[in-house]
Amino acid sequence: MILTIVAISLFVSLAEAKEFKLLNDESVPGARGKINVDKDKNGNYRLKVEVEHLAKPTGLTPPKQAYVVWVQTRSKEPSAIGQLRINDNLKGTLEATAPGAADQFDVFITAEDSPNTQVPGGPRLLRATVAE
Repeated sequence: MILTIVAISLFVSLAEAKEFKLLNDESVPGARGKINVDKDKNGNYRLKVEVEHLAKPTGLTPPKQAYVVWVQTRSKEPSAIGQLRINDNLKGTLEATAPGAADQFDVFITAEDSPNTQVPGGPRLLRATVAE
């Protein structure tokens, strides 16, 4: 019985998830990505960011230390939700949670000198608008 409830909950959660394509900047023409978004029981957004064909930040000119994923609503400043790590196959994944106060928000990725930066410093390399 418990397994059935867990399986149904997982299916409902996956059925509610929406996928948004990340649009790439001309500076990263081969990069591709997507975001899967759904809401948790508290109304927060669960985000899964997946990218491929994105060079490691240390290989950029000039070199950077990290890719940072940001969330920005229309009325607020961007907020970093995590560091996107790129593997040797030039793929990266980040799972994070963002407050569910807005029905529409932007998600974007920048290359930064520090993974702990509080303000985006570079261009939006990949971006999407998430809307319910």
